[in-house]
Amino acid sequence: MKQVIILLLFLISNIISAQTADELFASANNLYKDGKYQEAIKLYQKIESTKSVSSELYFNLGNSFSKLNQIAPAIYNYEKALQLNPLNEDAQNNLIIVKRLTLDRIDELPTSILQKINKNFFQKFSYNTWAVFAIILSFLASLLFLCYYFYFTPSKKRLFFTASILAFLMLIITLTITYTQYNLSKNAIEAIVFLEKIKVKNAPTKDADKLFTLHEGTKVNVLDTVDEWKKIKLTDGKTGWVLTKNLKEL
Repeated sequence: MKQVIILLLFLISNIISAQTADELFASANNLYKDGKYQEAIKLYQKIESTKSVSSELYFNLGNSFSKLNQIAPAIYNYEKALQLNPLNEDAQNNLIIVKRLTLDRIDELPTSILQKINKNFFQKFSYNTWAVFAIILSFLASLLFLCYYFYFTPSKKRLFFTASILAFLMLIITLTITYTQYNLSKNAIEAIVFLEKIKVKNAPTKDADKLFTLHEGTKVNVLDTVDEWKKIKLTDGKTGWVLTKNLKEL
């Protein structure tokens, strides 16, 4: 009985918090429409602190920071929106626009055909979406196999058997993609430069030599951490060390 009461209280608290988040989101949207961007940001961030996050929340945060000409926070939130929903076209378009305001122009290294396929197709969906595809295919494959098992007409049995085999093959491929995208998502740590200008050094010490300079809004890959330093890598292959406080991880 006690466990049931605890469960009910948990469900009720979740419903109340969800309602509160929706109300805050509506209020923040109204503030944004009225041009009160700073006030809207405070409400959006209050929702974020409750963990009731969504692609739309980060998209609106990015828009608010963009209106205030705060490049790094705008890019950060557009990137967060795309992490939750890679198909958010509005976030993609606004990210392209705000990136034009950054000072750093970094070329990408040439990519192989497989890397291009991965970027242009597989990464268009999150690993959660691929997992949903795998669940659907597993049900479809099972249903087709049951049809093969219970039908007695030879032509239909061949049809359902072939279809079930194809569905199982697609399931295996989808599971492989899901696993690969999950590992990429967990192992690839990205961050945004939040300081107006930072020095990238050749070692994790303050007296190390400077290699090059980065400016706010630039996205980097984080390779390693040593004390208060992080080793970063750019899309053109350059690497170096920067202070952790100057970055904000996605």
